[in-house]
Amino acid sequence: MDKKYSILIVDDDKFLSEMYSIKFTERGFIVESADGGPSTLAKIDAGLRPDIFLVDIVMPEMDGFELIQRIRDRKLEGKHSVIVLSNLGQKEDVEKSLTLGADGYIVKASATPTEVVDKVLEIVGAPVTK
Repeated sequence: MDKKYSILIVDDDKFLSEMYSIKFTERGFIVESADGGPSTLAKIDAGLRPDIFLVDIVMPEMDGFELIQRIRDRKLEGKHSVIVLSNLGQKEDVEKSLTLGADGYIVKASATPTEVVDKVLEIVGAPVTK
């Protein structure tokens, strides 16, 4: 990976968030995490501008659909990708995410953590190196 990507992992499941943080760090990413929509928006408002937002859908307080909409509504400067990582795999969920502005959709249950990293790199157009 030539470019060092920054990623914000948004998931209310602390174990999963930490596991994905480790995997992305091992592959050279600069990793931040947030436990939900409100904390993500607070980080954005404080100036955080990751290259990639990796967003779960099922979260308390604010679901991922609303979070995607609120991220896009902020019209952040620079290029950034919003990618959904969720156990919701229904066609309607995928379509709704993409309609709201997600750049990609990964179903947690059908990808190992290493495959998630590879798919994220693929979605952002970076070379996938092992």
